[in-house]
Amino acid sequence: MGITCSSVVQTPIDEVFAWHGRRGAVHRLLPPWQPIRVVAQTDSLAHGRAVLRLPGAVRWVAQHESYDPPNQFTDRLVSLPLPWRHVHRFAPEGPQATRVTDVVETPVPTVLLSQTFRYRHRQLADDLTVQRAMAAYAPGPLTIAMTGSSGLVGSALASLLSTGGHRVIHLVRRRAVGENEREWRPGSPDPWLLEGADAVVHLAGASIAGRFSASHKKTIRESRIEPTDHLARLMAGMPDGPRVLVAASAIGYYGADCGDRWLDEESPPGDDFLARVVVGWEAATTAAADAGVRVVRVRTGIVQSPRGGVLRLLRPVFRAGLGGPIGRGEQWTAWIDLDDLTDIYYRAVVDPRVTGPINAVAPEPVRNNTYSRTLGSVLRRPSLLPTPGLGPRLLLGEEGAEQLAFASQRVRPSALEASGHRFRRPSLESSLRHQLGRLPRLNLHQ
Repeated sequence: MGITCSSVVQTPIDEVFAWHGRRGAVHRLLPPWQPIRVVAQTDSLAHGRAVLRLPGAVRWVAQHESYDPPNQFTDRLVSLPLPWRHVHRFAPEGPQATRVTDVVETPVPTVLLSQTFRYRHRQLADDLTVQRAMAAYAPGPLTIAMTGSSGLVGSALASLLSTGGHRVIHLVRRRAVGENEREWRPGSPDPWLLEGADAVVHLAGASIAGRFSASHKKTIRESRIEPTDHLARLMAGMPDGPRVLVAASAIGYYGADCGDRWLDEESPPGDDFLARVVVGWEAATTAAADAGVRVVRVRTGIVQSPRGGVLRLLRPVFRAGLGGPIGRGEQWTAWIDLDDLTDIYYRAVVDPRVTGPINAVAPEPVRNNTYSRTLGSVLRRPSLLPTPGLGPRLLLGEEGAEQLAFASQRVRPSALEASGHRFRRPSLESSLRHQLGRLPRLNLHQ
């Protein structure tokens, strides 16, 4: 019963131990396929508590103890009648490497824990590799103001930046709480909103999912263009303000009906509704760029995470054995693993060479029928039932179906590839296995 899991990461022991004590660490190690949310992060590995929320409003409260930096700390479950003691051990493997060992004492069978700890060890190793690479561009801590920090991408990115030692100021559309939040009014931001920030990451925007009614289209447009313009103008008027603006964009820029032709950052925009929105969205950053701010526009593909987006909708359907391609399945899907996307944003913040539009997509786009086969294979389910074209049209309307369900965008990340960017998970299967908890042993001692 319980589990012992051990692996070596190529990072010195002091840095590995410090990483675990920073805000965001628990979020980075929480498997995305589990229905668990972070309620409160610990403020001390010596005696603090981490609080998670499980289904049914059940709270998992882990009390930290047995603090022996940089060798060990322990957390013990104190909120449920389940024996659970998790010992985190660290030992040097030479001057530049650390053996990380998790020992969980519990009656829970090993088979139920193995995927969780395979994920944790792989995620830790990948995150530390990224932190090491990004430190070459920003050796000191930065202060980054962020909109949309509670969303799928924003929460993952804020945690990644925080574990890198940076301070994230959350720009929220409610009353701010604490020193790391500021109230943001998208239509009229306060002049002091961005004071003290080195960079701004702008992620906010209404979801495009849904029927393309006149009101929904208005919300999509107005939630993006005007708020971006106000932020850009605010930055332009601050002589000592943030000098970097990393703004969300989308591959919808190229239009939905692109067939089989390859698209890169130099390709012309499309002329459908979403393309026109994205063109206006990117143009709204002009005031900042004209004032000498380094502006990066991140044209994002279909994000892969069971916590949100398309994969969250498809996972239960495919697990039931009812999944399959949409229509003929010949349309191209330009996708991106969530962790790869946050790495791209991180690099856009710290690397002064990154500027202008960049395609945040994996190097290997796939056709929809290939996507379906791969997802079915990872979940060990058949994926032979095609979704008739009538279904998406009834759900999204004709325009929405054509621009979402049947969009064909064969996009390549040319700018990132030219800069030598390293993708964690360049193949769709590797991404889905990591995100859905279908990992091999990964050379861990269990």
